[in-house]
Amino acid sequence: MADNMAFSLSRRGFLASACCLAAAPIFTPVTFAAMPGDNRFVTIVLRGAMDGLDLVQPYGEASFAGLRPDIAISPDNGLVDLDGFFGLHPAAADLLPQWKARELAFVHAVSTPYRDARSHFDGQDMLESGGGHVAEEKTGWLNRALGSIARSTAHKAIDINTSTELILSGPNTVDVWASDSGLGMGADEMQFLTRLYANDPAFAKAMDEAMRADQSAKMGEAPGAKHGEQIADVAALAARMLLREYRIASFSINGWDTHVQQAAQFPKAAGDLTQAVLTLKRTLGPDAWKTTVVLAMTEFGRTVRQNGSGGTDHGTGGCCLLAGGTINGGRVLGKWPGIKDEHLFENRDLMPTADVREIAAAMLYRQFGVGADDLNSKIFPGLSFDKSSQFLKV
Repeated sequence: MADNMAFSLSRRGFLASACCLAAAPIFTPVTFAAMPGDNRFVTIVLRGAMDGLDLVQPYGEASFAGLRPDIAISPDNGLVDLDGFFGLHPAAADLLPQWKARELAFVHAVSTPYRDARSHFDGQDMLESGGGHVAEEKTGWLNRALGSIARSTAHKAIDINTSTELILSGPNTVDVWASDSGLGMGADEMQFLTRLYANDPAFAKAMDEAMRADQSAKMGEAPGAKHGEQIADVAALAARMLLREYRIASFSINGWDTHVQQAAQFPKAAGDLTQAVLTLKRTLGPDAWKTTVVLAMTEFGRTVRQNGSGGTDHGTGGCCLLAGGTINGGRVLGKWPGIKDEHLFENRDLMPTADVREIAAAMLYRQFGVGADDLNSKIFPGLSFDKSSQFLKV
């Protein structure tokens, strides 16, 4: 298991894999429903410090609108009311059916142990390594968790990115799909395959999906693609892998560092996250979705007060998203600390009232039966997770 071998799928290999997946009834005899352990877990790292107070706005706080005159909205001008106190940003309004179906929840006022400093680099190190201090752990908590999951050699993980992210880096084997890894394909090869698969809808769809995701990873915006398609392509690929032998997937969504004119910037990132969640559900299908948990998390939150540029600066307390068929959602979870001056962290940030690692630990416990001893020592050193965790009830 701990053979320290990272197997990188080449672009050619990935295309072959995707195409074989499309033709699974013909070429792939494995049926995953017949395999033990059908639970799935997806982590999405929201890079750049998502403003949770913008995604899930506490409009019920009397002072909130005054603290954010250019950012805060209300149900009267577009905010999607969730529970009479919190409202969802309209860019994420398409998630409302999942909320009503209780397959979506948010956890407010969460943070890693990272405090008193606001470096993206260090914050992401803490989020992905799972350590109690910056640089305490050299590997990712999701990789270390693989060593505690039964049959994890059969149920692989896949990291969909341009390189292995810290969260899945470590001694346990993971498969990595990277747009620039392995053999590249020439234009003539791509044209050949396009012509070859033109009359086979399943192959053509799989190849188009892989090509567009490949372009997105390399260039950000695929020429001619509509906004959000790239994220949807990556999420669809992750879901298709999860329908095979994989049970854990991880990818990132960038674009959350909103120092300037946040009202104009935030909808794009919120829309990407919405697309990712909805695409995962749609592609997995109802049976696999029933056993799936999606955890979207960020390195830290942002200041409660907006700044002079119509944005927000690096903060502390943030927000997590949980989705999936096993989630008992339709709730904003966590202990809400309030946003009065005396309730803020260092008089500027939302006060953290829960450790984001406890949420991740609860999902590993629920989905894969990872024990508290391993969670508190090997995976999240220093964490005090036990079976009474509030997040086991999510």
